[in-house]
Amino acid sequence: MPTAREYNFDGLVGPSHNYAGLSFGNVASFNNVKSASNPKQAALQGLAKMRELAKRGFAQALLPPQDRPNFRLLRSLGYSGTDAEVIAQAYNDSPVILACAYSASPMWTANAATVSPSADTRDGRVHFTAANLNNKLHRAFEHAQSARTLRAIFKDERFFAVHDALPGTPAFGDEGAANHTRLCDRHGNPAVELFVYGRVEFDSSAPAPKKFPARHTLEASQAVARLHGLDPARCVFVQQNPDVIDQGVFHNDVIAVGNGNVLFYHEQAFADEQGALASIRAAMQGVGAELVAIRVPTAEVSVADAVSSYLFNTQLLSKPDGRMALVTPHECQEIPAVAAFLQKLLASGGPVDELIHFDLRQSMRNGGGPACLRLRVALTEEEARAMHQGVVMTETLYHSLVAWVEKHYRDHLEPKDLADPQLAVEVHTALKELEQILGLPGLYDLQQTGVPV
Repeated sequence: MPTAREYNFDGLVGPSHNYAGLSFGNVASFNNVKSASNPKQAALQGLAKMRELAKRGFAQALLPPQDRPNFRLLRSLGYSGTDAEVIAQAYNDSPVILACAYSASPMWTANAATVSPSADTRDGRVHFTAANLNNKLHRAFEHAQSARTLRAIFKDERFFAVHDALPGTPAFGDEGAANHTRLCDRHGNPAVELFVYGRVEFDSSAPAPKKFPARHTLEASQAVARLHGLDPARCVFVQQNPDVIDQGVFHNDVIAVGNGNVLFYHEQAFADEQGALASIRAAMQGVGAELVAIRVPTAEVSVADAVSSYLFNTQLLSKPDGRMALVTPHECQEIPAVAAFLQKLLASGGPVDELIHFDLRQSMRNGGGPACLRLRVALTEEEARAMHQGVVMTETLYHSLVAWVEKHYRDHLEPKDLADPQLAVEVHTALKELEQILGLPGLYDLQQTGVPV
């Protein structure tokens, strides 16, 4: 098998980063509703993480932000006139709808798509399926631009296949890679693809959460596996514990993370912990790999502390020496139980021997940690050369983007500022320039309304 590297495509935070509290079930997002955000700081924090990981030798790239506000959404709901008039009507009639159109959530690219590398697929290509995210209005329109962006970056159909989102119905609720991981001995080898779902649409007797919605269905995961041409013997479908969904664990990547042959998880992550581990181990035997399970007991870290710190919404990265680094937000050092567990983890002699901390407070306050910010794409050398190179993080790109952010982003944004039509102009202007920086002309359909603000 050819060797492969795992690229992390981080979401570049957009100029309208704001705290609208739109995501019921996401505790951090809901707790910071209507507070002031700092878009400039958010983008710079994300870029600093990308730059540092690239400097350390990890394969790092980015996915650009989406255009905001989403005028197609607003106009489809009956708002009309010039762009400025549409914004004013929406704000006066329903500020929540305007906030949905201005949603900052595309920055969390773990929800952009599910990715199956070429080592896993029947046709030997890398497959992407844009996630429909249909559980939330503010995210349900993202998939069109996500697919457009992925096709621009991975446009060579000899190597890549980008699928449109699944049907936008609750039966096929798909939250993307936040509920998916690969387990194998090396990134370039065939892997077990682990799909975690929250509920079963066509079995009313299956367990389900009672307080918060289960956004991802078994049926969606099965459909993605079929689209990608995966070997059924190397697919494992596991149900998330409904009780932890009701405690704010809205995606699996808030309670578990995997990399290589390691699964780092909380004991309450799955509806049937032992059954899940047995299924994963059995499937991994078929790819010649042995599961290393790192279990975090509730007695050491509560679910509440795991959610507050995003202990599991971390990046578990393979280093050249075969060991692993865990990329964490600063919050993991500020909650005593979590900090103590991480020190114990380092001292255990296990696969994780390094912690890398980043200040991501702007993202964390909106409900997303390091793992939310990145989409993982394992690529062979030939595939990496075939993708668009303008999104690969380099020192030159980093400095260009910092200058771009400093030029175009506000450092203070309150909910009432979304009513300012000038904000839409600022975003539009910034993204036109970003197309040139990244070498992706025509990435955005910025003439979607045909009516100037």
